[in-house]
Amino acid sequence: MAAPKNVFSLSTKIKLPNGAPMPQIQLGVYLMSGRETENAVKWALEAGYRGIDCAQMYHNEREVGRAILAFLEAEKKKPNGLTREDIFFTSKLASNISYDATRRSIKESIRVSGLGYIDLFLIHAPYGGKAKRLECWRAIEDAIADKEVRSGGVSNYGVKHLKELLASNPRVFPAVNQIEVHPFNTRTEITSFCQENGIVVEAYAPLARAYRMNHPTIVSLSKKYGCTPAQLLVRWSLQHGYVPLPKSATKERIISNGQVDGFEIDEADMKTMDGLDEYLVTDWDPVDAP
Repeated sequence: MAAPKNVFSLSTKIKLPNGAPMPQIQLGVYLMSGRETENAVKWALEAGYRGIDCAQMYHNEREVGRAILAFLEAEKKKPNGLTREDIFFTSKLASNISYDATRRSIKESIRVSGLGYIDLFLIHAPYGGKAKRLECWRAIEDAIADKEVRSGGVSNYGVKHLKELLASNPRVFPAVNQIEVHPFNTRTEITSFCQENGIVVEAYAPLARAYRMNHPTIVSLSKKYGCTPAQLLVRWSLQHGYVPLPKSATKERIISNGQVDGFEIDEADMKTMDGLDEYLVTDWDPVDAP
């Protein structure tokens, strides 16, 4: 098989609208807790991951921060070891309550994680209505101005929510929209709008939470490309220009999920995978919230 034209690896970065570089493959830590979280982050960083996707609602910011700081402490002993600037930490707002509550919760996330600042902070969902959404966005803008946060974005936003934010003439442009995206839920309307407007699409549940690993098309194409079903799904996401956030608490799978540089899905097979869409929602679906 020919060598891939587009090489993606754990060191590949994508540029956000404000020019900040962001790792294009990151570890998701949803539904992890305690030692499991710390181990997963440790193994990911040792494997070469440089981005960790967290959230206030996950209740594991402390463990993620602890694992990152332990890793960086070991790096200090190496010549040219990595520093905090080399690790990309994302968190998300638990609830759209108010401007003040958002500012307080950002400070609390920084304190709990112990990381000094947050690289990317997202509104986790569009609940609460227009006024609350825009109020919370203003709090993120001010947190960026105060250097508590480097970049701001949203999650689970539908096209109407994105249009609403852009129409408000925000001081800070939303860098990303993190939504569930995989071949079984392609979200074409939202992803197209994001890409047309320079908003990076982050794909959570890029492995469809393993619900379709035995799908005949996935199994067949995995054999064709000599990869695991998970690697095929991560590669599909990357070739669409998305930032996949594969989640695993198993060391071998964490390592394997990032090894997607040895093959490239051809155009016909990408279209075949695009055609698998069945609007499979693996968790929640707030994109139509009023």
